[in-house]
Amino acid sequence: MTTADPRPLTGEPIALDLLNTRWMHEGEPADLFAGAFGLSRVEGLAVWLESAGLADRFRADAPTLVHLMTAREALARAVADPADESARALIDAVLEHGRIRATLTAEGPGERAEFADPAWGPAWTAARDYLDLLGSAPDRIRKCASETCVLHFHDTSRNGTRRWCSMSACGNRAKASRHYARTRER
Repeated sequence: MTTADPRPLTGEPIALDLLNTRWMHEGEPADLFAGAFGLSRVEGLAVWLESAGLADRFRADAPTLVHLMTAREALARAVADPADESARALIDAVLEHGRIRATLTAEGPGERAEFADPAWGPAWTAARDYLDLLGSAPDRIRKCASETCVLHFHDTSRNGTRRWCSMSACGNRAKASRHYARTRER
């Protein structure tokens, strides 16, 4: 039986989805990898691997969790300040634990990720995904505009003006707050 993912925002690209394993819940910080919602740390990892579509490729165990938390910190620093050289060095350090091998498949050319230590697989995958996001649309990597939200998203809107992690959560709160402020002024 798989435990439901308790996070308010899932389905983002893997790098941002990893960042979103920390969020605000009822005004308090929550962390999927810190035993939140009655889950052990490794059970939280298993939930994330399942949600991210990586459960069939990687094990949920303590070494994988340690490496993934290393990658999460590196990504958090890199996303917060893309010019931070030490954050880039941390991302590079994670990327040193894997590589892409070119392959020939029945469908034609392909690629396969390889790891000397499979426990680095999810961390490397998230760091590699961040590079892909930077290569395609770095300006579309966003933090929710709500001051009380810590979630990140990849803006896939047509005009690139998405501001909220979720319109049903943070966006509605912002609209309601503006409406309340307008009615109080009258």
